[in-house]
Order: sequence, then C-alpha cells, then structure tokens
Amino acid sequence: MITVIAEFKLPQPMSIKQARETFLSTAPKYKGMPGLIRKYYFIDPDGNKAGGIYLWKSREDADRLFTHEWKAFVCGKYGSDDPTLTYLETPVVVDNVLNEIISNP
Repeated sequence: MITVIAEFKLPQPMSIKQARETFLSTAPKYKGMPGLIRKYYFIDPDGNKAGGIYLWKSREDADRLFTHEWKAFVCGKYGSDDPTLTYLETPVVVDNVLNEIISNP
C-alpha cells in the first residue's frame, strides 16, 4: 500500500466551514475510484494550507490520479500553486472502525 500526502498553500485563509463545503463538493469524484482505499481531506489550523491524505492499494493506482490534469484541477479549484506530493510506503494499517489490521504481502 502507498500513502500519498498532497498539500498546497491557499491564496487566502479558509475557514473550516468553507473547507468542509469545498471538500464535500469534490468528494464524490473519489468515491469508488479504483485502487483508492481511503482519502482524508485536511486544512491546517490557520486555514492557510490544505490537501488530502490518500491510501492506495499500489503506486500504480496513485499514479493514475496524480497527473498534470489533476494538478490543474486542484490549482483551479483552490487558486493554489501545484500541490506537493509525498509518497510513503504503508506496510500496515490499523483500522479501529472495522476492527482490522490490514497488510499487503
């Protein structure tokens, strides 16, 4: 599994309420996306930086999303510069909601 942290600076601070509304407007795009296990939207406490934390089945799955078109969409939606992407190997996930420990061989 691969975790990708995508983050970007906002041109002006965004409130939690504004962030929630904006994030809810894009969330359906990710529902049922092949290879995406989970996505978390985030905003920093000052409202100056936002992004997403994605858990993918594989790097190939992640690479299908993080294209130039996706970056252009993010820049247009949020008025930001290109998001930075940090890729992390994720050998084990503890899921307390499902009461499972997930690991790919």
